[in-house]
Amino acid sequence: MMAAQKDKPDWQGELLLNESMARHTSWRVGGPAQRFYRPLDLQDLSAYLGQCPQDEPLLWLGLGSNLLVRDAGLTGSVIAMQGVIADIELCDKNMLRAGAGASCARVARMAARHGLVGAEFLAGIPGTMGGALAMNAGAFGGETWQIVANVTSINRRGEISVRQPQEYRIAYRQVQGVADEWFVGAYLRLQAGDAEAGQQRIKTLLAQRNTSQPIGLPSCGSVFRNPPGDYAARLIEAAGLKGFTVGRAQISDKHANFIINTGDATAADIEKLIKHAQAEVQQQFDVHLQTEVHIVGESGL
Repeated sequence: MMAAQKDKPDWQGELLLNESMARHTSWRVGGPAQRFYRPLDLQDLSAYLGQCPQDEPLLWLGLGSNLLVRDAGLTGSVIAMQGVIADIELCDKNMLRAGAGASCARVARMAARHGLVGAEFLAGIPGTMGGALAMNAGAFGGETWQIVANVTSINRRGEISVRQPQEYRIAYRQVQGVADEWFVGAYLRLQAGDAEAGQQRIKTLLAQRNTSQPIGLPSCGSVFRNPPGDYAARLIEAAGLKGFTVGRAQISDKHANFIINTGDATAADIEKLIKHAQAEVQQQFDVHLQTEVHIVGESGL
């Protein structure tokens, strides 16, 4: 039992026990989280972490995209950041400061409205800035760390640090840094530009996305990373898997790198479909598809 669960804890946020993760993931699947904590602010988050046991498993949650929680659920604490530490502030010298709980789309719109360009691609990322920083998320040819000036992080003891990009190993959909630290904000370095043009570019990019992706259906975004020199969607489609189903999970017939929940799918359905797509592409093209989605939880296949 956590020391924080005493009569008068130092933390003041919302703690839920055995909370269904299906309520908090974009696939609408997932078993219960042992503890689900929604902090009030950065100070409260620091207090909660400071009272967690050092071996407490922690999962940081934004909008719940890019995440598959298995049906048996999770031990430890889920830290729910959506709408928390979500402030966005204009700074000097074409800088924008964004909290980890701010949605990427909101950051893109804020920058464009104020005549700052370079963040438009964020409008196509269905998550929060914390998740985008953690995986170097990208869309429309842009990647998060291309515009990062510095980041703010927090560790297991609730201690806050400011770090520079050179302190991390950054690659395609990968970021490696100090162990047991998580992002709580970033300063983004952008360029001065035309506000109207920036807003129009966002509209154009979103229209492009809406014509090529299954928007409005439960999915996680792109399931697989693109292999070098190729596209996961092309390989999956060439393997004849568009529309293929396992249970109520289906490879989208609109975009083959999307798996959709057609209704009452389980996490096991989705994971089986992921493994089937990997096996078929490996067999037919000798290419191993790496997952972009993070698969977590207590039960496997």
